This record gives sequence, C-alpha cells and structure tokens, in this order.
Amino acid sequence: MEPRNGHAVCPQCGRAGDPAALRPLFIVTGASGSGKSAVLAPLARRLQGRCVTFDADLLMDAAGPLGDSRWLSIAHSVAQSGMPTVLLGPFIPGHLQELPARRWISDIHVIALDCPDEMRRTRINARPAWRSRDIEEQVEFGRWLRRTIADRIDTSGETPEQTAAAIAAWIDRHLVDTKQTVK
Repeated sequence: MEPRNGHAVCPQCGRAGDPAALRPLFIVTGASGSGKSAVLAPLARRLQGRCVTFDADLLMDAAGPLGDSRWLSIAHSVAQSGMPTVLLGPFIPGHLQELPARRWISDIHVIALDCPDEMRRTRINARPAWRSRDIEEQVEFGRWLRRTIADRIDTSGETPEQTAAAIAAWIDRHLVDTKQTVK
C-alpha cells in the first residue's frame, strides 16, 4: 500500500482502502546528557491533546530495540487519531528519510538539544552506576549534531520547563507554517 489522495492505495490494482492521515513527525534529538529525558514530562503536558509525545529510550527499555522504521509506523498510527508525533531520542535524522515507511509521514522536523561538552560529561557522570558511561562517544555525537542540525536549544541554562516551552513553540511554528490543523 502507498499513500495517495488521503487513502492507502494498492499500487498494483489501484484499490483505495481506508483513509490514511499523514501528519508531521517532530524529532527532538541530542546526545546523552542533553536533557531529553528531563524534558519529557513538561513537554508532554504542554502538547497534551495536540501531539503524542514519546521518549524512545523509555520504550526501548520496555519493548526492546525498536528500529527507526517501527518509529515511523508508530507515528503513522498516531496520525490516524489526527495528531502529530513527537519523539525524543538519540536519532540521526538522515536515517529516517531513506526508510520505506517514510512515505507514511508528511514532514519530518528535527531539533537538537545541546549543552557544552564539560556539562555533558558532568551530567553523564552524575547518573546512577547502572547507566552507560560512553562519555567521549556522546561528546563527539553532540559535536556532530551541532555541526549537522540547524535548529538547536542549549539546555545548559534552562530548566526542563523552559526547554519544553521552547520545543513546544518550535513545534507550533512548524504546524502554523505547514497549516496543519491540530486541535
């Protein structure tokens, strides 16, 4: 099936199935220690009733590894309720563009949460002992995100609530720019 004129259509016979809503996907990425998990609750509260918000790490802990294609399928399923999806996780944006399930998402918007390298090291070191300690890999990933993603929020001087407000405003701008109708 493929999306066509608001329906899932068989590419071989042309039979149109049920309506298939396409909504945007908002990715909030960042290296470890950038504040993604800390911002989940305040962001979900701000977007309640307008977007469905997931922390990829929490779902991976519960369900095991979910490939990027499954995230696109989840976002498409959420779109059937009329709402966009917001995913918080260490996503690499280009990976999503190449996947077959990409055709079921309208636009993909990406913003990176970031903090200075020393703050990232401090935040990771302050975590419980059972958490991963791949500090230098995460510092390098953070640097790569800085070079790669234009939309960024520096979380070093912000509370999770302030960061959530900035992310919600970014999402709202994209929804207005693309004339998405989200209640």
